[in-house]
Amino acid sequence: MAAASPDSGDLILVEPARPGSPVAVVTINRPGALNALTRPMMISLATAFRRLAADDGVAAIVLAGRGRAFCSGVDLTAAEEVFKGDVKDPAANPVAQMELCRKPIIGAVAGFAVTAGFEIALACDILVAGRSAKFLDTHAKFGIFPSWGLSQKLSRVIGPNRAREVSLTCMPITAEMGEKWGLVNHVVDDNQVLNKAVEVAEAIAKNNRNLVVLYKSVINDGLELDLEHARSLEKERAHSYYNGMTKEQFANMQKFIQGRSSKAPSKL
Repeated sequence: MAAASPDSGDLILVEPARPGSPVAVVTINRPGALNALTRPMMISLATAFRRLAADDGVAAIVLAGRGRAFCSGVDLTAAEEVFKGDVKDPAANPVAQMELCRKPIIGAVAGFAVTAGFEIALACDILVAGRSAKFLDTHAKFGIFPSWGLSQKLSRVIGPNRAREVSLTCMPITAEMGEKWGLVNHVVDDNQVLNKAVEVAEAIAKNNRNLVVLYKSVINDGLELDLEHARSLEKERAHSYYNGMTKEQFANMQKFIQGRSSKAPSKL
């Protein structure tokens, strides 16, 4: 993976979790504005995920926010610039690039994830939340129509009745509620959020990278289908995967399994 690469005036940072790590950490770095997104920041964040998706040295990605918030949403002082005409612009849509990214994305959420920030959190594959974390949908409060998937994704994660209450009343989901409802994977102390997210990402990075990419894809693509068609999808992709393997690859698989059996189990 390349060295740290700041974008948008250092407001979006990309760096390895540690020297030589296959885990990239993307940080929204505008703490004075609670990491509110301007259009240039949105473009830079989308570009960062597109670049990391194409980087063979990256096995997993952690997304975090610096300071007291994960992301407080779109900077409403530039609302017209952001929303009018740009809602269909893929270059200014980080969620679209996150959804296209085949590598696992772990969200490290401390503090507020508000509206667009909530949508970005929902685009992560796994969420680690600090005890202070609050997920908040304020579209209805400010008269903003959702366009990054919140109106459709949240109900599929926490159920339609809960999602309607969250979005129509603008009530916050705390970290503990999020864990209970299946939105959040881990709740830890705020000062451990990034460490835990990196730990999860590094556990993923230790596995077969090609299979991790394919596994994420079949899970996410299957969620778009009913169970019968999702199982057929799994069968089709498994058939294609094994048919494409050579005898040498099968032999290497056996060697890898034998080698892993002698190692200590993961902390996860």
